[in-house]
Amino acid sequence: MTDELAVTGIECFGHHGVFAFERREGQIFVIDLVLGLDTTPAARSDDLRETVDYGSLVTSVKAAVESDPVDLIETLAQRIADVCLTDGRVEWARVTVHKPDAPIEATFSDVALTITRKRMTTP
Repeated sequence: MTDELAVTGIECFGHHGVFAFERREGQIFVIDLVLGLDTTPAARSDDLRETVDYGSLVTSVKAAVESDPVDLIETLAQRIADVCLTDGRVEWARVTVHKPDAPIEATFSDVALTITRKRMTTP
């Protein structure tokens, strides 16, 4: 059984993008997370140590977005998924990276990439 824990609208400021001005000036990125995990142990014990501490997770995700600039949101999304999967209880992570101020010569409301990554199992 897999439950879903969602944290949406995490606002971060990063310097990602292929253009020099994006790297120099930075911009807002908004992150949505959905994690697949079994919450039964936490529900049974009512103990935070039995589940994902989403406050700590958000701090780690913000740090991942706000450090080490990359060109592509694909790379950034993978970095965030890797952060989410560091907790062994997380079976899979769905990460959406929104880049609402992407440099596009048209009126638009958002650019978003969603990836889903599963925990790698070892044989």
